[in-house]
Amino acid sequence: MRARGWAGLALTVLLSAAFLKFCVRIVPADAPVSVAPSRPAAAEAGALLIPVEGVPPSALSDTFAQARASGARAHDAIDIMAARGRAVLAVADGRIEKLFWSGEGGRTVYQRSRDGRSIYYYAHLDGYAPGLAEGQAVRRGQRIASVGSTGNADPGAPHLHFAVHEMGPGEPWYGGQAINPYPLLARPR
Repeated sequence: MRARGWAGLALTVLLSAAFLKFCVRIVPADAPVSVAPSRPAAAEAGALLIPVEGVPPSALSDTFAQARASGARAHDAIDIMAARGRAVLAVADGRIEKLFWSGEGGRTVYQRSRDGRSIYYYAHLDGYAPGLAEGQAVRRGQRIASVGSTGNADPGAPHLHFAVHEMGPGEPWYGGQAINPYPLLARPR
């Protein structure tokens, strides 16, 4: 019985180390911001702005297809590790569709693209930018929230859970077809 406990502990340590090596990139709160506002939008990144201030494309990991802890579902998003309170930025021009609280995502923002065909989902937020409201127009790069660990996120690992959904005509703020945001944020390597 005792060997079984040690084996479980060893497996937990091994899985934690693998997660840290392949999935977690820590960006210090005082790291210099690497995105110059005058640079063309897609100079270093993909079609969308990286939604956490100061995070370079090299700090992103493609976790879209990873299984969640239960193994029952895919991630369908990427996690961007950053210090609690780091600015979360609108990835594109659009409109705030919904400010919402859920058990899994915690404090969230659903932003609809200007053409209405995409929803950008920002989750585990610590707080909203002052004055942020449903229906408000936002510009690419505008601060909309701050990184946190609300919902089912580990309080010791604040991050932004970011997802993109393609929407059909007239679809509400929820649903749609999940698409991998990683290639939209970082150039393929």
